[in-house]
Amino acid sequence: MKAILVSLLAASALAGCGPEASAQGQAAYLDDRSDGAALIRSLYNAINRQEYARAYSYFSKPFNDYQSFVQGYAKTVSVQVITGTVTPEGAAGSIYAPVPVAIKSTEKGGKEHIFAGCYITRIVNAAIQEPPFSPLHIESAELEEVDGPLKKALPKVCHPPS
Repeated sequence: MKAILVSLLAASALAGCGPEASAQGQAAYLDDRSDGAALIRSLYNAINRQEYARAYSYFSKPFNDYQSFVQGYAKTVSVQVITGTVTPEGAAGSIYAPVPVAIKSTEKGGKEHIFAGCYITRIVNAAIQEPPFSPLHIESAELEEVDGPLKKALPKVCHPPS
């Protein structure tokens, strides 16, 4: 539970610090579920923009209630996320995409945290779904705080659930 909370806090700190930002400094809106890495970038974009309901909606089964999720980002000013190589794998009508991530979270006052780990994204084969359609979502997350620079924290590989 602590690792997941830490990972979410890290994620919140990294989202929305991409190259595309508005003139006011806010990250441009990004909501892309085309693949696992894009979904994770969208998660952090929502956190950077303080669009917590959108961020929360990317999880299939949120690990805690919405208010606790929002409170987890109370001190977060910005987040930056980098993703590694994603290798999707099919299993029993679903496609799983493990996404290696490294996240830098900046709090009010300037304190920074680096988190590293894996998100597992999943979509049920779209050809066999019936309404309501269930898009690509985050199935699980395992992140922990680490020392060192952001780029060196990125895991080389993540594995799908067995």
